[in-house]
Amino acid sequence: MLNRLFRHKTKPVAGAPTGGRVYAIGDVHGRLDLLRALYRLIEQDAAGTEAPCRIVLLGDYVDRGPESAGVIDFVLEGIDSRFDPVFLKGNHEQLMLDFLEDPAVGPAWFATGGADTVLSYGVRVGSDRIDHAEISARLAEALPPAHRAFLDALAVSHRWGNYVFAHAGIRPRIPLERQDTQDLLWIRREFLSADGFGGLCVVHGHSQVTDPVDLPHRVAVDTGAYHSGRLTAAVLDAGGRRFLSTGDRAG
Repeated sequence: MLNRLFRHKTKPVAGAPTGGRVYAIGDVHGRLDLLRALYRLIEQDAAGTEAPCRIVLLGDYVDRGPESAGVIDFVLEGIDSRFDPVFLKGNHEQLMLDFLEDPAVGPAWFATGGADTVLSYGVRVGSDRIDHAEISARLAEALPPAHRAFLDALAVSHRWGNYVFAHAGIRPRIPLERQDTQDLLWIRREFLSADGFGGLCVVHGHSQVTDPVDLPHRVAVDTGAYHSGRLTAAVLDAGGRRFLSTGDRAG
């Protein structure tokens, strides 16, 4: 696997705290190999600064890729505390939690990659008739307590200066304190078509892009890691924005 560094110069962002740096990582989706590779790039990049650094993971650790359980193990144990990590919830973590409480969610979750997550915990999924209630019970038994506590504790947003981090985005013209969790996890059209958020810049995943999107009011970093081989992090500081990414484009 090839690792590449993408640098994208932008104007300094008003309101970004001076003397700090944030690495905002897009949707991992079970690609533990890419998360490890990107983390090595972040470590190398951070070694060049004495500024305090933070990693913000934007959610969707699970589903679609082969190692959802391994990804959660890594974020719990593999990130150095000097990065003061912040873990956000994605819509796929919400689907997983919903399935653990209500097996009727199973068909919708499995249609978006949930079966891959179940398999990563050693729970077999039949190829013919799928008993979602049985699989839900078996997944609950197989899920390590630390993983369940991690999922339950995920935040839905984070703010750093004039940057707002949310998995999917925010609803325009609604104050941050009044944003609905459903929007933070799922919104697309109304968010993506907005031309501003009152001076805030929203850093998000959820909506896949071929290359990271860098606009004055939003930054998109979900580069479809599970199929493209490219897991991307936005590097944010008072000087502007750039990107770190792993791998080459698929196809």
